[in-house]
Amino acid sequence: MDVFVARQPILTKQKKLFGYELLFRTGMNNAFPDLDGDIATSSLLSSSFFSSGIDKISGGRKSFINFTEALLLQGTPSMFPQEKIMIEILENIKPTDEVINACRELKKKGYTLALDDFEYSSEFNKLLSIIDVVKIDFMNTSANQIDEMLGYLKPYKCRLLAEKIETYQDFERARKMGFAYFQGYFFSKPEILRNKDIPPGKMTVLRLISEINRTEFNIDKLEKLINQDVAVSYKLLKYLNSAYFARLSPLKSIRQAIAYLGERGIRLFVSLIATSQLGEDKPNELVRLSIVRARFLEKVGAHTGRDSGEMFMMGLFSLIDAMLDNPMDYLVSQLPLTEQVTEALVHRGGELAFYLELVETFETGDWQRYEEIRDEIGLDEKLASEILLDAIEFTESY
Repeated sequence: MDVFVARQPILTKQKKLFGYELLFRTGMNNAFPDLDGDIATSSLLSSSFFSSGIDKISGGRKSFINFTEALLLQGTPSMFPQEKIMIEILENIKPTDEVINACRELKKKGYTLALDDFEYSSEFNKLLSIIDVVKIDFMNTSANQIDEMLGYLKPYKCRLLAEKIETYQDFERARKMGFAYFQGYFFSKPEILRNKDIPPGKMTVLRLISEINRTEFNIDKLEKLINQDVAVSYKLLKYLNSAYFARLSPLKSIRQAIAYLGERGIRLFVSLIATSQLGEDKPNELVRLSIVRARFLEKVGAHTGRDSGEMFMMGLFSLIDAMLDNPMDYLVSQLPLTEQVTEALVHRGGELAFYLELVETFETGDWQRYEEIRDEIGLDEKLASEILLDAIEFTESY
């Protein structure tokens, strides 16, 4: 059985990446809700630890993984390194004496425990004394209910995680309420969508991106532009000398880097590096997600007959409005993007919009819509998963 894993970021109060929740699905048109939970989690663990490698999927961060009652009672979590996983106890598990004893044994071995989609009941009091993280759904729980639950949780040492945080307003509200961790895509949206000045340094980076993507490619001019930006120069050479490329001898100059990558390659990679500077004062996950999207769409484009460079740029700039807190239409007008990419980014229309939605539905675990789009564009399911893993590895090596 083929297993596919998506991941959702979990951030701290400082908007730093803490870990990922791993979301499971299988091939053969099955999504997680239609499968037995024991099979689902067992398959996820088998895929993550024995096939793909957990560090490849999570980038060395903590992985939040759902465990069913049967798997907890069997001691299944203890098969895996305690520093790698956060054991999520599903909301439908009753805190029986057997479950509590199993959790205590895991705590003694150094594992951390989280309660998923928590709704308070006094029957949880014994279990809460050994829980590290309590997850509360902000989308489906009223403010009054959350306040009430926080009152019940005060005597315990557990930290609070706010799930389904989709806006900065939600993030600020949860932060002020004492939540330590935040799960959702609030960080991928502009904080202020109005006429906010773009700092001069970032305008320079935008101009660099614009220049290297012009039709006429001048190596001397490009080398001079890159050399003028110390950060871009350093990151480019560091990246090309990373283990991902497995070079026998290091590249020592920008001209060597240009020659090594070629015209198309240098356009894509300098765009990638420059984009990371645009988001330097934002959560690191925002830039990471942009690069994963860019690499994923580049590879998908190569397999579906689309211009892979065009697809790369679409993914890379799909979150630029959140990076610069400006409207997408204004920012795209500053860049030499094709009409098709512009239509997809600004209006979510045209032939390329499907591809952007494909990667977004995978990120959120909207498996039904993901499957519909994947079928529509004629992308093999196993290949799509392999491409995503490549994109994650590509990004983590950056």
